[in-house]
Amino acid sequence: MTDFRLILVDPNPALCTAWRKAFKGLPRVNVVNDRFETLPEFDCMVSAANSFGLMDGGVDLAITYFFGIELMDRVQARVIAEFRGEQPIGTSMIVETGHPKHPFIAHTPTMRIPMHIATTDYAYVGMWAMLVAVHRHNLAEKKPIRSVACPGLGTATGAMPAAEAARQMALAYRWFLKPPSAISWGYAADRQAAIGRGGDVVRTDDIP
Repeated sequence: MTDFRLILVDPNPALCTAWRKAFKGLPRVNVVNDRFETLPEFDCMVSAANSFGLMDGGVDLAITYFFGIELMDRVQARVIAEFRGEQPIGTSMIVETGHPKHPFIAHTPTMRIPMHIATTDYAYVGMWAMLVAVHRHNLAEKKPIRSVACPGLGTATGAMPAAEAARQMALAYRWFLKPPSAISWGYAADRQAAIGRGGDVVRTDDIP
């Protein structure tokens, strides 16, 4: 069982409907059809980011307005120091905001630069990386993260359909809640089959 609550928050009603369907039955999840700035409580906001910490568009721009330009400077300094100037897709780092009520963001690239990612598994990859980053933070740090606000991953600039993004995000959360006791090739193959994406580039019309 996770030790934090997941708040799925987005102003897109179609995405929120898809979230409610995909996350049905999963514990400690709330869906909020609104902007994250309206939430009264959250410890960590997920920045569905690019690999270079350029937080000047979409939800990232709203995060910069909310927390201040100094947060983007801090993120970019970490990207340079820890990732040599490019944070890979599939990683997530917890960054302090300096805000007394909302102390962290999880900077989580879902694309290298703004681009369409509709046929990728990047919503799953980003969600998994973020959940693991929060988990590892809570294992190591004295100030735990008890609630995470997460927008749609890849659903705006990335152009991933709401239902597909919700499916991938829910898969990551479901598996995060129940880690295996052992790993085998059968386990790995079953998981990849469920994700259904990744590997060679495919045409959009190849995806059902």
